[in-house]
Amino acid sequence: MVTTFYPPFNFGGDGMGVMRLSQALVRRGHHVTVVQDIDAHRLLHRGDPPVAGPVSDGVEVVRLSSRLAMMSVLLTQQIGRPVFHRRKLRSLLRAGNFDVINFHNISLAGGPGVLAEGQAVKLYMAHEHWLVCPSHVLWRHQREACPGRECLRCVLSYRRPPQLWRYTGYLDRQLRHVDRFIAMSEFSRMKHLEFGFRRDMEVVNYFLPDEQPAAVSPGEKPVNGRPYFLYVGRLERIKGLDDVIPIFGRYPDADLLIAGDGEHADRLKALARGIPNVRFLGRLAPEDLNRYYRQSVALIVPTVGFETFGIILIEAFRQAAPVLARRIGPFPEIVDRCGGGLLFGDSGELMQAMTRMQRDRALRDRLARAARRGFEEHWSESAVIPRYLDVVRKAAEAKRRPDIVEILNTEGRK
Repeated sequence: MVTTFYPPFNFGGDGMGVMRLSQALVRRGHHVTVVQDIDAHRLLHRGDPPVAGPVSDGVEVVRLSSRLAMMSVLLTQQIGRPVFHRRKLRSLLRAGNFDVINFHNISLAGGPGVLAEGQAVKLYMAHEHWLVCPSHVLWRHQREACPGRECLRCVLSYRRPPQLWRYTGYLDRQLRHVDRFIAMSEFSRMKHLEFGFRRDMEVVNYFLPDEQPAAVSPGEKPVNGRPYFLYVGRLERIKGLDDVIPIFGRYPDADLLIAGDGEHADRLKALARGIPNVRFLGRLAPEDLNRYYRQSVALIVPTVGFETFGIILIEAFRQAAPVLARRIGPFPEIVDRCGGGLLFGDSGELMQAMTRMQRDRALRDRLARAARRGFEEHWSESAVIPRYLDVVRKAAEAKRRPDIVEILNTEGRK
């Protein structure tokens, strides 16, 4: 696994997705090495640096760093090649004797140049839209879901230097080294196609481990004294909470609990001033967050940008919590697939959906059961890992690697 972000040196869901994939493969008997360049995290992270504790999950982690993190990141971003870590990356990927090399978010972990290294079966997993978007997230000018390319102006609005290699055909040449591309949703696959990516993409969704949820019982201590809707995620403009918080000034029947933190937190707290039924929880430990999921009326997912998936939805589904998700990006695809929630398009529809969910307990419970069933059938580890390995198998067959195919076939017969 080659990646820019991997816990604890990560910000969002892509690093967690790489970790879960790595751990799941180890549980199935595979050896997994993660190669991470932590210079980007050191440069972008605010506050005290995270501490990488001892690894006990069986995943080998190799972290690359330099004393000149800013220069290392800037050079990779500008020329699309590993510079400070080129020799180490080349040594690891060529001498590692890997059957499979899976590239993830490589934007600052070598850029397109790292794709040429190694002789293994190569996969690229598109956690973001970096292949077609210099800002990664199709969030144009930091204010709207991107309806069409204005890349140079958009990059400058992010105060980032343009990547000249994107205009030279260099990326296309480097992508020829990759055997299979994986999108995280059908929506993301189609969005790549819409923005000019012409290579075939398989769809393999994110997943969560196969643990059973703890049922809400009369003995479980309530986390809130009143009915509440829950938001979980980073506090950024793209996440859409600016549209949700004012609704609760007109909706006194329930609270809005917000779990997470981010650069937009102060603006959101100012917006919530004077609305007593909006409460900010900060970051919560996973076991505490699970209780908030289970006891909520529903999870609200108001994102206004184009996500590649929606991990937060399946986190709620695993805890048998239904969702109210904006009708954008991959969310309709996820909700429609299992029937585990309701969709909304604007503030009026959201308020109607909240009212229905809170007043009709039978509806809420029916959606909750569908959410949990959908998680087990579509987004659990046991459901997704075989699909991922099937992509590996097809790539190995096309590359004439019968040794890899035999390993996977033997695993399938166990």
